[in-house]
Amino acid sequence: MKTYQNTIENFLTDLASSSPAPGGGAVAALSGALAASLSSMVINLTVNKKKFMEYSDDIKEKFNQYLGKCEELRREFLEYIDKDIEAFNLVMQAYKMPKDTDEQKAERNKAIQNALIEAYKVPYSVAESAYNMFDIVDFIAEYGNQNAITDAGVAAIQILAAIEAAVLNVRINLGGINDVDLVSDVDMNCKRLLIEAGYKKEEVLKKVYRKI
Repeated sequence: MKTYQNTIENFLTDLASSSPAPGGGAVAALSGALAASLSSMVINLTVNKKKFMEYSDDIKEKFNQYLGKCEELRREFLEYIDKDIEAFNLVMQAYKMPKDTDEQKAERNKAIQNALIEAYKVPYSVAESAYNMFDIVDFIAEYGNQNAITDAGVAAIQILAAIEAAVLNVRINLGGINDVDLVSDVDMNCKRLLIEAGYKKEEVLKKVYRKI
């Protein structure tokens, strides 16, 4: 029997260590990857089954399109895990820059601002990519294999977890950014994502609960 314990354990060991990275941002990306993988599974358990053959060509084609998108997103979220760690390390490097002279202080402050801006972008991208998955999960909750319907529900839960976790990591970086307009715009978008994501998750779960 195939076992994943060692692979998962390696990540969890790093996560549990005293090192601050990987941390919450990596977990947010992992939640997105889990949602994408579950969605792929439901699609793979649906296509070419008896019920699937009864669907219109448009629905069949959408299943194929969504399967490709899920695989693309899974790889993307995995890349975000590494990108989040890299972004965090750049922030830490900026804070460790010398600040003995006015020139050094100016260079350090500039480096910190640039690093924080890059650092917020990674979890923000995670949140946006995860949010865009709701259309897929809603579709498979409607048309997917009945026997895998709860997996569509779990995918929706993981999407919201990814968004909520990612937004927390966005906001911790926004707290140190001096560009007030940028901070305001990003924070407003995060609030919108959270509200709409909560609603979309509940819509998916309603479909799931009606079928179990």
